[in-house]
Amino acid sequence: MRNLFLFLFRFRGALIFGLLEVISLYLFITNNSYQRAAFFNSANKYTGVVLERRTQITDYFQLAEMNQQLAVENASLRQQLYPPDTTGREADSVALPPARTDSLRRIRYQRPAARPDTLLLGQQAIAARDPGYPLMPARVINNMLRNVDNYLTLNVGSANGVRPGLGVIAADGVVGRVKVVTEHYATVTSLLNSKTSISSKIKRDGTFGTVRWLGDDPTHATLDNVLRETRLVKGDTVVTSGYNTVFPEGVFIGTIDSFVKEPDKNFWTVRVKLGVNFANLTYVYVVTSRAKAERDTVEARSGMPREGAPRP
Repeated sequence: MRNLFLFLFRFRGALIFGLLEVISLYLFITNNSYQRAAFFNSANKYTGVVLERRTQITDYFQLAEMNQQLAVENASLRQQLYPPDTTGREADSVALPPARTDSLRRIRYQRPAARPDTLLLGQQAIAARDPGYPLMPARVINNMLRNVDNYLTLNVGSANGVRPGLGVIAADGVVGRVKVVTEHYATVTSLLNSKTSISSKIKRDGTFGTVRWLGDDPTHATLDNVLRETRLVKGDTVVTSGYNTVFPEGVFIGTIDSFVKEPDKNFWTVRVKLGVNFANLTYVYVVTSRAKAERDTVEARSGMPREGAPRP
């Protein structure tokens, strides 16, 4: 301990100078918007390279576990795409009323038009070739869980068509929203972030609300703005509302786990179990919306708040 104090005393000048340099650099970056943006963009780029190399090494030693996870996911998807014959069957023809000239009044049948290709994602069938919401696969190379404001890093960037503000979903539901983009990497504001809000609705009756994370349990969030007159049922499905261009309507978010009426409030306190397991998130999809820029422009001119904007 004595040698440590002697060392600190001997180099006190250099240490104080270094500390003052760090403080001045911090103040310079945080108080200048251009320097702050340049710093975070550069840091995101180089951090992305390091994280990708780390992920490649980790993946090599976890190939068996990843293969098992993919096999389980593929089995689940196949079960959803090919349900048993006794559930959800659709007739291959539809009945048409008899023609007026048909003296026997026979019912005629006509085969319906072919259905478009669809992708089952987050318990919602989304058109695979829908020009309004094309999907871009991405790999999660870094994921935060323990903070109040958590972020993810993806291995796609502006070179792949990713832009700030785009939504990110996984096979089990909503993940978050793109915040910062470099050429080959993107940082995503996770649903597990105090500044994230998702416009949502209860699928059973269409009741609208807003899903937010309180910063404690990574498996649950809250559904705000649900009036006390609303009849809630445990297990109700909560999906995106379609009131924005970030996410398509009907993408799975979670299920209602519990709800309480506060005596001094006009709204329910609703706890939602999230569909996405953020502790085991590997592959996601970036949702691009071609109509987003036009809609954001007209809503900005009218003064409407954007979804996901920081709350006061």
